[in-house]
Amino acid sequence: MNGTFGKQFDDMIDDYMAMYVTKNLLIEDIQKRGTIVTYNNGGGQSGMKKNESVDMFNKTNAQMLKLLAELGLKANATLGGGDIEDEL
Repeated sequence: MNGTFGKQFDDMIDDYMAMYVTKNLLIEDIQKRGTIVTYNNGGGQSGMKKNESVDMFNKTNAQMLKLLAELGLKANATLGGGDIEDEL
């Protein structure tokens, strides 16, 4: 609709969709294990550390936003014909 087309843009869309799947898997991991996880390195050391999925989620989300901008797309609450409350 915005005149953006071509193989390079198709590839970017494929990348975006792969990141969407990854983002949802990261969310599942954070919900399941929390933001702090236990570790045991097998050498007698164990403890608590930050769940790396949190940083990966933030980086993935930022990259997804960059891809949307590169494609000339942005979120629009009225795109579906309703208002934002319809989706909540």
